[in-house]
Amino acid sequence: MFFYLSKIFWFFAQPLNFSILLLAFGLVASFFGWRRMFRWATFVSFLILAIAAWTSLGALMLNPLEERFQRPPMPEKVDGIVVLGGGFEGAINLARGGYELNSGGDRFVETAILARRYPLAKVVVSGGTGTLVLEGEGDADTAPRLLGELGVARDRMVLENRSRNTYENAVFSKELVQPKPGETWLLVTSAFHMPRSMALFSKAGFTVVPWPVDYRTSGQEGVGLFTDNPADSLQNTTMAMREWIGLLAYWLSGRIDEPFPRP
Repeated sequence: MFFYLSKIFWFFAQPLNFSILLLAFGLVASFFGWRRMFRWATFVSFLILAIAAWTSLGALMLNPLEERFQRPPMPEKVDGIVVLGGGFEGAINLARGGYELNSGGDRFVETAILARRYPLAKVVVSGGTGTLVLEGEGDADTAPRLLGELGVARDRMVLENRSRNTYENAVFSKELVQPKPGETWLLVTSAFHMPRSMALFSKAGFTVVPWPVDYRTSGQEGVGLFTDNPADSLQNTTMAMREWIGLLAYWLSGRIDEPFPRP
């Protein structure tokens, strides 16, 4: 139930969809002659899109998430690497059978690099299909094609393709690998996603070392207008809102112990 409610809520809450729905409401209000409601809906819709696309709000919201967990010094020994899904274009790969990467593809590039650096480490790919409507191939089904081409042997890979969200990533990954005390496992995911991921893996009893990738901010952003192209700014704002709302929802539901997890 949590999965479905979160997907439905986020469909309406993300800035672009919310603005479109407000515009639609404004058009309906205009049709019935409700001019005040029409002006209000139009203005709020414009304000949301302008702030999200033309200001540095998204970067300012993302940066604290990205800075929360830093990479440690390179471990001498690594028993396993867990990479969370979210780096592939699932619909395209399902149709074409390739391994097209999206903006989170750094997760799998870094995983291939780590796999070469630690040739005895297991490589766990955790990620099924986490959409309600769109059809796509889960990252754990796509990853072997890419990682294999990059030199990672198939017998090193552990594929977890049931999970639909980060909570299930943690629970199902632990069930598959059964980590032993004293082992060192690296967790590879986007830097802005690391606080929630680390908290969930800890709650699941799977001790992992954070290995953040896919940074979206430089750490030098200030308050300003037109600091990035509008598409990237809108994407940053959307991702930041989703992550902060996700942290709050997971905390309120008892899946993590604090709203902004710390190392």
